[in-house]
Amino acid sequence: MIEKELDILEKTRALILKMVEPLSIDQINIIPPGFNNNVAWNFAHLVVTQQLICYKLSGVDGYIDEEKINRYRKGTAPDPQRKMTGEEFKYYKEQFILNVERLKKDYHNHIFTSYTSYTTSVNVTLNNIEEAVAFNNVHEGIHLGTILALRKLI
Repeated sequence: MIEKELDILEKTRALILKMVEPLSIDQINIIPPGFNNNVAWNFAHLVVTQQLICYKLSGVDGYIDEEKINRYRKGTAPDPQRKMTGEEFKYYKEQFILNVERLKKDYHNHIFTSYTSYTTSVNVTLNNIEEAVAFNNVHEGIHLGTILALRKLI
């Protein structure tokens, strides 16, 4: 089952990347009326959330530093005074793909030996890495929808 979930993650991320690639740095930073975030925030949020629910809750060091995690974790919003730069966006695009491969490798190397149960904001309790990967796919689908909606307005 985990192989299918990892395949879904890889394909979903390829689609999301395809949706954001043609956008300019100005476009990804626009917060349209009726929204409280932008493409840049949603994209970085996906990188950060996967690291938190797969790595941090497993007690394993992830690949994204705390400063970035704290900027894009659940409950945050874009800082209008600090727009994402082209260099930062390039970094997140690289991590977006690299972290799928890292997750596959780390899973197959059995580094996820424990997990701190966590109940998500949609009241789903995650008890292990397999459930975390499955839920992460749902989470990425939600934000894909948001990114598609934002693209129509920018």
